[in-house]
Amino acid sequence: MECTYFASEMRRPPCFQVLLMPICQVQVFSVQFPSKVSNNSKPLFTSFRCKSSCSAALDTIESHPPSSSAVVRRKNFVSEAHDRIHRRISDININAGEEFININRKGRLKRYSKLLHNCASKGSLNEAMAIHGQQIISGMNTDSHFCVSLVNVYAKCGQLVYARRLHAEMPEQDVISWTALIQGFVGQGNGKEGINLFREMRKEGIVPNEFTLATCLKACSMCLNLNFAKQVQAEAIKVGVLSDLFVGSALVDLYAKCGEMDLANRTFFCMPEQNEVLWNVLLNGHAQMGDSKEVLRLFCRMLLSDVKFSKITLSSVIKGCANSGDLINGQIAHCLAIKSGCEVDKLLGCSLMDMYSKCNQVGDALKMFYMIKDHDVVSWSAMITCLDQQGHSKEAVKLFYLMKHTGVQPNQFTFASVVSAASDLGDLNYGRCIHACICKYGFESEVTVSNALTMMYMKNGCVSDGVCVFEAIPEPDLVSWNALLSGFHDYDSCEAGPRTFYQMLLEGFTPNMYTYISVLRSCSSLLDVGFGKQVHAQVLKNNLHGNEYVGTALVDMYAQCRCMEEAYTAFDRLIHQDVFTWTVIITGFAQTDQAEKALGCFNLMQQEGVKPNEFTVACCLSGCSQITATETGRGLHSMALKSGHLHDIFVSSALVDMYAKCGCIEDAETIFEGLVRRDTVSWNTMICGFSLHGQGEQALETFQAMIDEGNVPDEVTFLGVLSACSHMGLTEKGKQHFNLMSSVYGISPTDEHYACMVDILSRAGRFDEVESFIEEMKLTDRALIWETILGACTKYGNINFGERAAVKLFELKPETDSNYILLSNIFASKGKWADVRKVRTLMSNQGVKKEPGCSWLEINNQLHAFLSDGLHPNIKEIHLKLEELSQKLRFVGYTPQTEHALHNVSEMEKKEHLNHHSEKLALAFALISTSSMKKIRIFKNLRICFDCHNFMKLVSEITNREIVVRDTNRFHHFKSGSCSCQDYW
Repeated sequence: MECTYFASEMRRPPCFQVLLMPICQVQVFSVQFPSKVSNNSKPLFTSFRCKSSCSAALDTIESHPPSSSAVVRRKNFVSEAHDRIHRRISDININAGEEFININRKGRLKRYSKLLHNCASKGSLNEAMAIHGQQIISGMNTDSHFCVSLVNVYAKCGQLVYARRLHAEMPEQDVISWTALIQGFVGQGNGKEGINLFREMRKEGIVPNEFTLATCLKACSMCLNLNFAKQVQAEAIKVGVLSDLFVGSALVDLYAKCGEMDLANRTFFCMPEQNEVLWNVLLNGHAQMGDSKEVLRLFCRMLLSDVKFSKITLSSVIKGCANSGDLINGQIAHCLAIKSGCEVDKLLGCSLMDMYSKCNQVGDALKMFYMIKDHDVVSWSAMITCLDQQGHSKEAVKLFYLMKHTGVQPNQFTFASVVSAASDLGDLNYGRCIHACICKYGFESEVTVSNALTMMYMKNGCVSDGVCVFEAIPEPDLVSWNALLSGFHDYDSCEAGPRTFYQMLLEGFTPNMYTYISVLRSCSSLLDVGFGKQVHAQVLKNNLHGNEYVGTALVDMYAQCRCMEEAYTAFDRLIHQDVFTWTVIITGFAQTDQAEKALGCFNLMQQEGVKPNEFTVACCLSGCSQITATETGRGLHSMALKSGHLHDIFVSSALVDMYAKCGCIEDAETIFEGLVRRDTVSWNTMICGFSLHGQGEQALETFQAMIDEGNVPDEVTFLGVLSACSHMGLTEKGKQHFNLMSSVYGISPTDEHYACMVDILSRAGRFDEVESFIEEMKLTDRALIWETILGACTKYGNINFGERAAVKLFELKPETDSNYILLSNIFASKGKWADVRKVRTLMSNQGVKKEPGCSWLEINNQLHAFLSDGLHPNIKEIHLKLEELSQKLRFVGYTPQTEHALHNVSEMEKKEHLNHHSEKLALAFALISTSSMKKIRIFKNLRICFDCHNFMKLVSEITNREIVVRDTNRFHHFKSGSCSCQDYW
């Protein structure tokens, strides 16, 4: 009883007070107990005890006075009793001190371990380090539980190096310490190192428990390492914990994240018990795959199994509907949430916002946002992201401003969405302001934010700024590389695309569809089909050739590089061919002068049930312009009118161009006058159209109207203006506009502009000025200049200058047949047949063949072509019609101009040859095949000769028919015996 009393009366030592103090107030106390208590040392509780005994004895003596002998005996007894009690008290103090030291050490370690556990859960690294320091200063020996607590807290606080060092210094490393270490690495997102630690543990012979296996499976899901996960599953079977809830949930989550939903389902239904946690994991896996039907089926099955669902369950169901765009079932899930009484909190509200946003119901998403009370950064960020992803960039920016106004501090996800919105707005100044704000809040090192900034700068053409942001990223990921590659499409920067792609491969990254799309676009800009084919091989290796977006990029790359066979092969291999893919292949054929194939693809596209868009229609109209398919062009015009594409600037400009090049300049002008908005391209199309049809005055008036409306001309505008001056013989105006181009608008002349100026001077016969102009502008090595001169020399019969031009062209372009023919015609017009033979011999030695004259026209949507040899099913009727026309023309004074039949044959043969020119055959066929009210349009691959030109004028008079002939240079409109060119061509 005395020992108990003593213990109860002892004061609490200072060390216990320390453990109850806050961490910031911890002080070091050193408490020492004497190894031996002397007789003279009397603690407080000892003195009090002795005093009480003596008082009791004295009270007894005073009440019953003893005899002398009795007094002596009592004194001896009391003395001996006192000595025994004193010795007993000393022994008790010594034993109690040693016992207290042990109790105190274990208590402190236990208390420290508990505090470390709390620090780990809160992530309080400083407090954990203070506790660790207290243990070191006090010199206490640690136990395994305390060591595990230390490893756990350092690992979970991100100090992985210290955690691993402490783990290595542990005398005994058991499964608990290994699990704590693995959990730390996995918790910090380092799944690969978590797997490596698990391997080390197994090499040490440590058998994992269910927590170790569940953590390792989580590491596998982070790395998408399915093969190792299957080995871990085998370990779970071996240990006998496969049916454990944590292991089962981790397995289901792993298979779901790896896209192995069959294995996830099989694992789930093999579990002895499916609780809410397991159901949520499986539902979330299917939701991430966007399989809303399977999510709903499993959810109904969950309800039948009497497992109660929670808002987390409903959140997964709504996520599945969002990822698949299933609005109806998403609304049903929303109704179920309301009916079941689930509070629309931040978690469920954000899921509903995301669902409505992805289903294009931005208004409903905003309603959900405003229903949430006490918005935090998560809900704000979710709504801003929703607006940005649905193209409402201005609204996203406004909401970001409102968020800052309410005092909520943005995080990295908020900034990533706002930067994306700024990128879509194309507002570089605002983007730079957001960049400054990001630096202010300290998020510039966040990968997601840096990726968005890189994309913004690249998208706005600030390649150098984008590269700087990318280079500042500590550890760029695949998205970072893709953002960098996305900007290397322009002419000035496209060369960096292949280099960046190669560097990315060296860094060990595996490209995805976005990578291939970007690098293929760089190859398209570079016209580098060689590197493009290497990228194509990589696409095949990674089994992405069937992807519609990558496939479309491949088709575009080959088409831009003029490799249409490879382009069509890549197109044909696509599993799904949408309107964009069809448009790319149609555009490729149209741009490579294969208009027939372009229109054929367009017809096939319609048969497949794919509706064309405005770009498809514009490309097909361009094809019609090339082959002058007027009726097909009119059909496309009707289609554009019906589909509402007529007001699109690309379609309307293509229509103007089509009608102009098909000889329907009146229709082109009507379309142009009806345009609501006119850009530089549409103005250029109309100016060039007037010029092409010999209506120079209208071309110059249109140019002046363009200037008056505030439009800035470009190089194409001046090509049309100079061409109009050339066709009208306006030499001085041509000079004036040529000087205006560089002096006022700062446009540097190209070879085409110089050729127009040479044509203006040479058509006027001012060859001395032509020579001076060539010398002044240093144009002696430009083939186009000499071709223009040679054509003018043919008209004027200038043998000397023409021969010089031809000799120069034989050096620059020896394969072009027209150069030999024009020189031969100059000699033939002067009767120099020996020189004609020399030219034709030279032409034969060079392996150059003359392109035969060909004319064609379209009647009843069918194209009819004519050659001078007369191979046509209706050739007899055609010849009879020509004879009839010749007889009528003779009465009005027509005589065949045999001097233009440049052959050394008899006069009769010359007349016969002139009568079989392809344009005359085409005219005769048109007269016997069309009504008298219809305009005749003929197209020719060579220049029309003087005899045919005169023939057409007279026929238009005697038949009262309007005839339009387009040769290689321009259109000739024959009406009532005159031509629009006024015989100046």
